[in-house]
Amino acid sequence: MPLQTTLRRAVGLLAAGATLAAAPHAPEAQQPAAAAAPRTGEAWQIIVPPQSSLVYARDGSLIGEIGREWRTSVALATLPRYLGQAFVAVEDRRFYQHDGVDLVGIAGAIKDNLLGEFRGASTITQQLVGNMHPDLVDRRDLSPLRKLREQRAAREMERHYTKEQILEAYLNQISFGHNWFGVEAAARHYFGKSAARVTLAEAATLAALPKGPAIYDPARYPDRAKNRRNAILDLMVAQKFVTRAEAGRAKAQPVETAPMGGVSAPSPYFIDVVRVQAERAGVPVTEGGYRVYTTLDPALQRAAVSALAEGAAAVEQRPGYRNPTYERHAKGSTDYLQGAVVAMDALTGDVRALVGGRNYQESPFNRAVNGMRQPGSSFKPFVYARAIVDSIPANAIVADTALEIRYDQQTYRPRNADGEFLGRLTLRDALSLSRNPVAVQLWLRSGADSVIALAHRLNLTSPIAPYPSSAIGASEVQPLNFVAAYTAFANLGTPVEPRFVSRVDDRAGRTVWTPGGRLLPAALDPAAAFIVRDMMRDVVERGTATAVRRYLPPELPVAGKTGTTDDNTDVWFIGMTPEIVAGVWLGLDQPRPIAERGVAGGSLAAPIFAQMLARAGYTHPTGTWDPPPGLVSAELDRDTGTLADALTPAERRHTEYFLPGTEPGALRVDARRFFTLGPLPF
Repeated sequence: MPLQTTLRRAVGLLAAGATLAAAPHAPEAQQPAAAAAPRTGEAWQIIVPPQSSLVYARDGSLIGEIGREWRTSVALATLPRYLGQAFVAVEDRRFYQHDGVDLVGIAGAIKDNLLGEFRGASTITQQLVGNMHPDLVDRRDLSPLRKLREQRAAREMERHYTKEQILEAYLNQISFGHNWFGVEAAARHYFGKSAARVTLAEAATLAALPKGPAIYDPARYPDRAKNRRNAILDLMVAQKFVTRAEAGRAKAQPVETAPMGGVSAPSPYFIDVVRVQAERAGVPVTEGGYRVYTTLDPALQRAAVSALAEGAAAVEQRPGYRNPTYERHAKGSTDYLQGAVVAMDALTGDVRALVGGRNYQESPFNRAVNGMRQPGSSFKPFVYARAIVDSIPANAIVADTALEIRYDQQTYRPRNADGEFLGRLTLRDALSLSRNPVAVQLWLRSGADSVIALAHRLNLTSPIAPYPSSAIGASEVQPLNFVAAYTAFANLGTPVEPRFVSRVDDRAGRTVWTPGGRLLPAALDPAAAFIVRDMMRDVVERGTATAVRRYLPPELPVAGKTGTTDDNTDVWFIGMTPEIVAGVWLGLDQPRPIAERGVAGGSLAAPIFAQMLARAGYTHPTGTWDPPPGLVSAELDRDTGTLADALTPAERRHTEYFLPGTEPGALRVDARRFFTLGPLPF
């Protein structure tokens, strides 16, 4: 059949289509639609599409959005003219001439299709109808009836709205990939700026995306994006939207996108917590339009993400590592080494960083908030705190020796990770070297109920089994809550609760929620808290966490405790400085040994803690750890736990602190002697 005859018949069909478009709606039974999609009104109506709520860090930078579709609608009048013109040039060159259906464009498309050059001819108005009302016009349906319904709705839309209203709705509706909808969200995340500030080159780059967001993504495929951008600039010249000189200058610009998708720090796990907390408080942030101001520190969050990623990868690269790795694991599986990081302001409880896993897209399960794992020896400070309160001083001698404990018709024999027993040790050395039998003996001496009660007063909310194995971390904890309980040692006995949100404002800028941190009562004597924290400083300086000092300077006070569970299944480090209390956990979701050897909290988790603080710049302390009033101090011999004398070598001397009445006998003052000796000379 001659081509001219084919074209005449096609145009005739178009005319028939125009007649059908003016007819009443076809029966609903003949209209394909997504069964689960909600009704969006008449197909010709412009509706307000779903919006998102913006989430900001403590410094005011954007860290993400909350909503089913990340979108912030903007007025066409606020945008540079060339932004809308770029979309018109590439999507619908006769936009300002047609009535919603471009018959000339359809005829041209039919001609090209017959010649083997396949292209569509949908107008901007038709695209808007299908994108805005997918329940009524399913653009995946390629049947002629769908096209006719779409054309009819497009013409009806043009009768009710101006071209400017239609173009504005289109620019706010379309998808740009990554769940970014509308030009404002696209400009914000691709270029780190509002759509009102995009350049001509950036406008043409955005206009390239609706054709195929995954194909022309400027962040992933800058060369493809540049080629299509330049082609669109040529179209804008041909349609007299810009001059050839303006297009030439735009073409000369490189394709540059904002790092990290236009946010200051990747924080999806943190934002999930924010969303849940806001909605529980009655603020419907998922419905959009809110501004959520949080406690997150972008520098610390970035450092936490990178330190965890690199630390876990380093474990997987060790010789003989046998578990699936992040680089080589089954698609859809997350059965590789996972981790979690929590960092809080020591004084306020404001959460400065939170990472719940190595890849949110693969596994949005938040291990920092929803995970429950055994803490291993990182639970021991709670046991030692109870001992200090019970007047057992830090220089008391306890034997690191084999034990056999019978209870509930079973026998428990605690052992050390190195398989050895070191004999008589001071409490300070036993904690710094993490000797399990010593912790178990302290648990038995203080009583399980007393240790558990103290841990719960310090706001550790998870159940603790009243068995000796709990002394060395056999009872599971939630990482976020566990780190928060450690703030009691940082704050001399008063724990603080984690806080994620500072305030939430609505569209009008009114503050609708300001979550106040709940003040927790003092749970531990300040002097006892200071002593335990000082003992944990030895863990870092000369114990199981000396790896911390490879990354943090000696002038920064650091205290903490390592943890490693049986069979090398979990490793931990909970540490603190005058500013930050932070915890790191590594393990597999389905608990099993991380590796056969070389697995310890001090070698795997502690370096992640230290690298995070170092990269974020938390190396210059703003506070000190001065002892509270009432403590007694003395210089002791580290090996014997007795008072140092003239023969004690300098390397064995250290300052020990005591609750009044628990200091060595030689330091105690007998008040009666003041009366027998007479008045003191002045």
